[in-house]
Amino acid sequence: MSTPSLSRAFRPVLLAAALLTLAPAAQAQHTIGPNHPADQLAPSFHKQRRELVRQALPAGSAAVVFAAPVRNRANDVDFVYHQNPDLYYLTGYQEPNSLLVLFKEPQTVNGQTGVTEMLFVDPRNPQREQWTGHRLGAEGARQQLGLQFAADNNAFATSGIKWSDFKTVLFAELPADVRDDDRDPSDLFNLVASFRQQAAVPTDFNPQQAELYTTIQRYGVANAANLRPYLENLIKQNPGVAQDAYVQAYLKATTDADRQKAIANRPVARFDASTLNDVLGDLRAVKTPEEIALLRRAVRISAVGQQEVMKATRPDMGEMEVQGLHEYVYKKYGAEFEGYPSIVGAGNNACVLHYITNDKPQVKNDLLLMDCGAEYHGYTADVTRTIPPSGKFSPAQRQIYDIVLAAQEAGFAACRPGAEFQAPHKAAQKVIADGLLKLGIIQKPEDVRTYFPHGTSHYLGLDVHDRGNYGPLQAGNVITVEPGIYIPEGSPCDKKWWNIGVRIEDDVLITSAGSENLSREAPRTVAEIEALMAKPSALDDFKLPALR
Repeated sequence: MSTPSLSRAFRPVLLAAALLTLAPAAQAQHTIGPNHPADQLAPSFHKQRRELVRQALPAGSAAVVFAAPVRNRANDVDFVYHQNPDLYYLTGYQEPNSLLVLFKEPQTVNGQTGVTEMLFVDPRNPQREQWTGHRLGAEGARQQLGLQFAADNNAFATSGIKWSDFKTVLFAELPADVRDDDRDPSDLFNLVASFRQQAAVPTDFNPQQAELYTTIQRYGVANAANLRPYLENLIKQNPGVAQDAYVQAYLKATTDADRQKAIANRPVARFDASTLNDVLGDLRAVKTPEEIALLRRAVRISAVGQQEVMKATRPDMGEMEVQGLHEYVYKKYGAEFEGYPSIVGAGNNACVLHYITNDKPQVKNDLLLMDCGAEYHGYTADVTRTIPPSGKFSPAQRQIYDIVLAAQEAGFAACRPGAEFQAPHKAAQKVIADGLLKLGIIQKPEDVRTYFPHGTSHYLGLDVHDRGNYGPLQAGNVITVEPGIYIPEGSPCDKKWWNIGVRIEDDVLITSAGSENLSREAPRTVAEIEALMAKPSALDDFKLPALR
């Protein structure tokens, strides 16, 4: 999935309404019990992650992580629930209306001593569970997830946490766009409100300000040349930033010594909305062996999907049908979801970076870009291939494709531990600029962004654009390498290039010795793709009756 350039109702009536009041807002991603996946992350993994976060917290602090909100699809129907990846990473818990509290030092809470972690969860309710499945409840969270302390979420308001005793209270994000279910006094809306009231979070607290301060601290000296124009542009977009004394003090500094002095005078704040982001970014960017195993599975499923679709695709197919073939393969191999909405675009649609409508009735002979990724036990792949539905690239299509392929090879070569995160992008961008100049599509190298407007790499994991610090590459990082060229109709170049969109994307594990392409099973070269597309597909004889 292409990377942004770096710079994120009515209620039913009568009987139906009465019945649905028994149901919780959304069903969990996985049920607990005999059908629980055997290869899912173990409680020991999540416990280790919690301990690593605690070790990184400042003295005298507490950290809070909330569940993701439930999202409504239409009327009384919600989308399948997807947990906040941070909360899942730290607990394995996959149900809504919950929050995790971590303490740097052990606390005494309601008479229990030595408490370092508390998870507040949706309570058990047999009537509701008849509708949407088993809930863990507090006892299940303790027994099955290994949480030291767990309680129903309706106990949070009276939990006995002495928030005023902490020097710093950290959180990654406070959910804001949350529905208030008046049938549930302990839903996420009320949990957030209760936390803000108990911890005395100021109503005018601005998490973006804290993030901005952290950016200045991190890059204010080492990358001052780029940070200054960024801040100046930010001030134009948000004049309120111009009034911030800390920002102004930094901008007035003219030497590194002055900048360092300005940075050191960051205002002391009791509430911190940036440090926990940094801690989680550092941890989640480096995958453990357990995580790499799940990513390998997700990526292999996605690569096989690309193989099978290459064999099955014909010009008379529609984009939606091709999408369905990918997603059928995912389900066949046990992937629960897609990691993001599948992008299947032919011709000019392939030039829309995040095109997800996928409704062109026939792909015909236009190049078909397929950016699809299976999500397996929470971890998502991200694999893109571009193919000619006829089975053969035209000369113009092949010329553009070969430039992108060469750019990707250059990106692969730059994937090594210690390299700056942008190294694959810089290498790929140069190849594409040189190639477009040679074809006369651009007139100067800086025009390359007209046809290659996105970054080449992003982290991959529990999110398709996963958390990470974007520092030097290190062993255990899993990143994408995905150069592309997109020439939509009406572009200022020869018409023979119009409606050609090409992206080739692979998922790369950084190793101590270099890198490994996890998605290498999906053909990439023109010869490999054309040879595979000439082979029969298991779906060739799959015929559905005509609808009348």
